[in-house]
Amino acid sequence: MELKVYFQSYENYFWEWKTDEDVPGDSGYHDHNLLSVPGVGAIAYRPYVMEILKELQLQGWPPFGALLMVLYAMQEGYTDFETPLKRTADFYSMGNFEFNAEREIEFLEKIKSLPKTYKQGQNRIILLQILFKDVHHRISSVNAELNLNAYYKRPHELASSAEKKYAGPSVLNRDLKALDLNEKFPTVQSIIDAMKGLVEEPELDDELVQEETTSDTDKDFIKELVEEPKTFQVGSLIKRIWSGLKIPMRHLSPGEQPIGGISDMTNKGDFHRMLLSEFANEDEIFMSRVANNEALYIQREIPPEENIFERVILIDTSLRNWGTPKVLAFASALAIIKHPKAHSECRVFALGQDSVPMSLNKVEEVIENLNKVSPVLEVSETLESFFSGQYSEKDIEVFFITHQENIKDEKVQRVIHENREKLKFLVTTTSDGEINFYKHDKGARKHIQKIKLPLQELWANPPRRKHVAENINGKKTDLPQNYPILFPMPVSKIAQFLYEGEFFVLSSKKHLLKTYLSDNYYDRHSYDYYKTFHGCEVLFEKISVKPRGQFALAKNKQQHFILCQYQADKKLISKLNINTKEYSEQNLTGMNIGDSYELLYFGKSFYLYHSANPVHYKINIDGNVSLEAISGKEKEIERNKVKVEAEVAKLDRSGLKIINSFNKIGINENHNLVISDNELSSLYENSLNLSKNKSEIKIFAEQNKNKFTFPDGSEIITDSRGILTFISSNKRIEEFFVPSTAYGFLSLATYTEFGGSEYYLPEHALLKVKTMEEMCSRFLKAFIEQILDYGA
Repeated sequence: MELKVYFQSYENYFWEWKTDEDVPGDSGYHDHNLLSVPGVGAIAYRPYVMEILKELQLQGWPPFGALLMVLYAMQEGYTDFETPLKRTADFYSMGNFEFNAEREIEFLEKIKSLPKTYKQGQNRIILLQILFKDVHHRISSVNAELNLNAYYKRPHELASSAEKKYAGPSVLNRDLKALDLNEKFPTVQSIIDAMKGLVEEPELDDELVQEETTSDTDKDFIKELVEEPKTFQVGSLIKRIWSGLKIPMRHLSPGEQPIGGISDMTNKGDFHRMLLSEFANEDEIFMSRVANNEALYIQREIPPEENIFERVILIDTSLRNWGTPKVLAFASALAIIKHPKAHSECRVFALGQDSVPMSLNKVEEVIENLNKVSPVLEVSETLESFFSGQYSEKDIEVFFITHQENIKDEKVQRVIHENREKLKFLVTTTSDGEINFYKHDKGARKHIQKIKLPLQELWANPPRRKHVAENINGKKTDLPQNYPILFPMPVSKIAQFLYEGEFFVLSSKKHLLKTYLSDNYYDRHSYDYYKTFHGCEVLFEKISVKPRGQFALAKNKQQHFILCQYQADKKLISKLNINTKEYSEQNLTGMNIGDSYELLYFGKSFYLYHSANPVHYKINIDGNVSLEAISGKEKEIERNKVKVEAEVAKLDRSGLKIINSFNKIGINENHNLVISDNELSSLYENSLNLSKNKSEIKIFAEQNKNKFTFPDGSEIITDSRGILTFISSNKRIEEFFVPSTAYGFLSLATYTEFGGSEYYLPEHALLKVKTMEEMCSRFLKAFIEQILDYGA
């Protein structure tokens, strides 16, 4: 395989070449120096990947896409390989190629779960060598060496590889095959066992106690404040306040601090501290000088001591200190608390009707406390009770931060004057960005400094909410097995069953689904016109079965579901108890059972049946697999077979196109929700539909795995099986559910009410049916208005 072919990137694929202009290339070619997952994040820089390929050269190279996904799964922190892999698999599924990336995602999760030691340094190379040894579609070591030499000679040829082409199913199949290593490595421990003896085993290192650098920590915290839209205004002011702040961050004791010269001499002291020149006097003069305290002594130098004190910051949250003055107040408080030279303890209180302690050590705490407001006009009573209460120690240093207008109030003036010995600093703010610092010293108030902040300049470029949240750790939000409404039936199915009058489907995701058809489906006109198909409920998920061969479904005496599978090419018949996961199989080699036999259920047993052969094979439902050759039931079996096939065929058109890849959710300029480039709106009267969005998105929700959160706290939880859950920050709006299917009539339901297409209405539901117009008005529109009102 040529160099350009190996590194070729493709349209709508799970990786791509990008250029980071800040990082020069290692070979003089600076473009296309970064490999990335589209819409998610970086995988690695090109020089690093080339070093990996150099290490893998001797055993040959795995498919490039497979290697990149494994490298991505080795990263610490937030990674998302599920969304891009599923999106690519859906895009390239066509005709006989039906891709499903579930097994590959499962394997990458194992790599993600490996202990950190096995994914670092030389251990990382060993891990890659073990994983990709004899992997499918591997490039030989000879070709790998040729490609590597060609790259170092002509790195600019990557430019043609970076131009995306249409991949075709064969390209994706090559990468997915190389990532399907679950049989080779069924568990995380199996990977660790394969590396034993080859890796540097993790050892218990002596714990190094590092001195915390407050300045670095606080700089990171301030960066977080600036990057968060809700705290951007506060965070952007702190460093500017630092640059002009003149408040002392530590105090030295006013005790003996000799500075040399005459000030170091005294007329009192011990003989061993007397100046030597005194002993040069005659005895009478010497005794006279000592008796009359005229002799000179040297004073021993005492090193200055640091006072240990606690700072208390009082922030006025009255109505007068609302808006910009409050932002300045919090910025001033954080500038004092987080100053690089500040080492003293600090407590913060919000003064309103009462004094309420606050913590400002996390971004979430700053957001919460910024929203505190008291209905009082001024806080003189609370301030007075604070000084007369438990906070009256001598070793505290109090700051009071308030609006400039508040100190003109007579009541506030009186309290400040009466407690001027305890109130060390007074800080006042104004609406135009001015901060004044005052200090009480010996009963008098002294103006220390004035800081004028250019608010318009500092607040000119607020951070925008990211379309895809980055570096967010955490698990996926748990999903229920079923909802008050039915799931849409997936188009891709492994098998369909009719058992005792009920319809079941084994989906391509290996879920066992139950569905039903309306009672009037024998009426051909009504069947075509009213679409008597219905959605499905999930009975079991992630059934351990290979999607090949023939299947039949039944229940045993304990009413457990038994899934029988016949793989004619392998001469293998097997049974799986879906409830208990019990499995048994039997090899049919030597029994002369032809490949044309069909597996079916009839009369409380499974059968291998052939219409032209009088001998059939009965397979038991209970217990391990056993076959019994029988004859004489051809007509009964054939009659039942034709009837069942006719009934099951009615499910063929029941599948819908499900939107199961979610990359962004927001509200567009039409005030409609946008779900992954699809607008949720009413295309027809009294209906709800998802269709292509053509309008600009104004408000984005932040993504954390499968949860999308709007600025007001409202949430949308996505389920790739085809359901969206809406949870409003306004608790008066009930939780509700909407299917995520494209170009069809949707429904909207709560736990008690239902509106819209009856396709999603459960067969035995107790939901009150309402018009879709009423349901949209009460729930969907109210959900959107809550978000818009918060933004306003």
